Amino acid sequence: MDVDLLFKIAAIGILVAVLHQVLVRAGREDQAMMTTLAGVIIVLTIVIKEISALFSTVRATFSL
Repeated sequence: MDVDLLFKIAAIGILVAVLHQVLVRAGREDQAMMTTLAGVIIVLTIVIKEISALFSTVRATFSL
């Protein structure tokens, strides 16, 4: 696992948290929820790609 991946996920989390707080303070709770949901989906796609790469490596290693 690469350290850059952790920094990327942390940066997305910080950005989403700041946007969420700004939108909630502005009275736009629905857009804040959508922003949070979009951030979660982006992070999940990144994690799924990494898990897929892990499974490919395991298959190649054990010749499955």
